[in-house]
Amino acid sequence: MGYRNLRACVDDLRRNGHLIVWEDEVDAHLEMAEIQRRVYANGGPAILFTGVKDCRFPMLGNLFGSLERARFIFRDTLETVRRLIELKIDPNQLLKAPFRYTSAPFGALRMLPKRVSNGPIFANEANLTDLPKLVSWPDDGGPYVTLPQVYTEHPSQGGLSNSNLGMYRVQLAGNDFNPLSEVGLHYQIHRGIGVHHAAAIARGEPLKVNIFVGGNPAMTLAAVMPLPEGLSELGFAGALAGHRIAMATSKTSLPVYAEADFCISGTIQAGEEKPEGPFGDHLGYYSLKHLFPTMRVEKVFHRDGAIWPFTVVGRPPQEDTTFGQLIHEITGPVIPTVLPGIKEVHAVDAAGVHPLLLAIGSERYVPYEERRRPKELMTQASAILGQGQMSLAKYLWIAAEQDDPQLDLHEIGPFLSHMLRRVDWRRDIHFLTETTIDTLDYSSGEFNHGSKAIVAAVGAPIRELPTEIPSDLKLPSGFHFPRVAQPGVLVVGGPKYSSAHRENEPEIERFVASFGTSDVINAFPLVIVVDDSSFTAETLNNLLWVTFTRSNPAADVHGIGSFIRQKHWGCEGSLVIDARLKPWNAPPLIEKLTVTAKVDALAARGGPLAKYL
Repeated sequence: MGYRNLRACVDDLRRNGHLIVWEDEVDAHLEMAEIQRRVYANGGPAILFTGVKDCRFPMLGNLFGSLERARFIFRDTLETVRRLIELKIDPNQLLKAPFRYTSAPFGALRMLPKRVSNGPIFANEANLTDLPKLVSWPDDGGPYVTLPQVYTEHPSQGGLSNSNLGMYRVQLAGNDFNPLSEVGLHYQIHRGIGVHHAAAIARGEPLKVNIFVGGNPAMTLAAVMPLPEGLSELGFAGALAGHRIAMATSKTSLPVYAEADFCISGTIQAGEEKPEGPFGDHLGYYSLKHLFPTMRVEKVFHRDGAIWPFTVVGRPPQEDTTFGQLIHEITGPVIPTVLPGIKEVHAVDAAGVHPLLLAIGSERYVPYEERRRPKELMTQASAILGQGQMSLAKYLWIAAEQDDPQLDLHEIGPFLSHMLRRVDWRRDIHFLTETTIDTLDYSSGEFNHGSKAIVAAVGAPIRELPTEIPSDLKLPSGFHFPRVAQPGVLVVGGPKYSSAHRENEPEIERFVASFGTSDVINAFPLVIVVDDSSFTAETLNNLLWVTFTRSNPAADVHGIGSFIRQKHWGCEGSLVIDARLKPWNAPPLIEKLTVTAKVDALAARGGPLAKYL
């Protein structure tokens, strides 16, 4: 059942045609990441790089490069995990269909981590400088651990049952870090480690931290799972790995994952912070340099034959897209039990995950009335934005199941059309201002701070969505190249954003003021002003990425014929979103041309990877 370690997984993938061994020399500085991105984009296999320049450890890329491969890796245990989740939703199912759940007791037993005195992880010690130095994007602040499993325990309660395992990026060198004894630990708001760190500060003591790399892939997935507080990541990992997770205690005061390939062990001292970043992140932009906790490294361990797994993030889709897909498969059925009335929630990967949530809820408050305006949907939207990491969402679009029982959140184009046919901008958009948004989102120009918009629409359609530009559409000077990106969505190129302020940009105000509510542009319920309308309208993914990563609702949502009535903002005509790049936005990720040319030449040489490059 499952794999004991990463080497067993690699050997299995290789035997079954899911992995290629690349023996030629490859540079972990930019070149490896460029290869990884191309192989992922072309549906390629996992890659074991055995000739890493200036490094004695092999590196493993694209392990989770497809949902098919992720299912293959967990093929022995995935159904058991699903059964456990079904029983969590409704324990009575065990009585109704006992034969369906024969594996559940064994899965539950494997959820109990165990303490052991020793393990393969302690076979060797190394220096920080010996570890692989992956740099993914040209302006990254240094090399990073991109698949870390960061383990902490609550300082006052302690023990495996009060632990947290999270994936928080780790900067190995660069900036002001001492490359022999310090790493930067970037954890964002609403992360489990923050509870432990706050408790350690309150007690006036350092927080003990162990960073694992490798081991069973279940540990990697557990580190990114959005589990509720009190549900152990080690328990989830054990169920998915097919065995109890062994935590060794012989050489450190904080338990170490016995089957890990690497462990970086140390402490975070209260008040010790250093600049971390920049880092090319999963929104498709750099997250900039900010102060984050510095970890004092005391020991570095690695097992015999250790393998360093890595991933590369950037504008979606990337390999971490698979994490989202697999997490949705596993946890999606739990959503209605946590959020009553909600059928499904989808964090849109193409929009950078947190910038855009789509949801389907229920309108049951007054079932005998015709659905004319959202009622229960607003309660459900509030519940979604108060739940875990979904609280970091920036835009939430929510529809009623009763209006179309076949509506599919993963068919994003049809979902948007469903909403735009029904939405009444006079009442159906609602703002939350002066609140938190994702740490990686710079659309507001402030760190961890911004606004949110809820779009809730119900009832029968109130309009047809145009698919062609009216012949008599006239744009104000400086605005050009209108494109229909989706039915009812007009994309317009605009002048470069001209204001250094976060409010009252004159060009967008001039654009909105130039139209009346009877003008033909209002046939389009949604108008997006962008820097490059051809690029934005080219694909749905481009539209989602540009619109929702480059706008802050409170500042960048405008409307033709707008008004404020009883403190509610609405508009009589089109909703207009200013999705141009602003001076305070983080720069988008762009590959280094010399590295691109080098990988082009590698592809031209032929070999097992050529068709994926």
